[in-house]
Amino acid sequence: MGEPVQPGLFTAAGLIGGVCGACGRRHFPCAVPCPWCGSDDVTTITLSARGTLWGWTAVTAAPPGYEGPVPYGFGVVELADDGLRVVTRLGAVDGLREGMEMRFAVVALTADVDTWAYEPA
Repeated sequence: MGEPVQPGLFTAAGLIGGVCGACGRRHFPCAVPCPWCGSDDVTTITLSARGTLWGWTAVTAAPPGYEGPVPYGFGVVELADDGLRVVTRLGAVDGLREGMEMRFAVVALTADVDTWAYEPA
């Protein structure tokens, strides 16, 4: 496993989010204060590794500074257990459909850097 693209965003188990002790809502990425109510009572949690594909597109031209493979999928996955929709890289481009079950994965961005994605379950 390479270095994470950004420390503190994910582990092998899933995305690192926060849950607010005051309002009970979850958020990603983890932040203090709570983005929903402003409370400083935030605990770090691992968000659900399962979700549902809500919307997507294929990125066919590399953005400036990007060194990973193209094309790649990019979309929104709903983590119903957490009450969140996250914007994420997708581990597939072909065969995606609305409502498809997705699962969390750590994927290589370059030879030395890993990122996260959700891919068909």
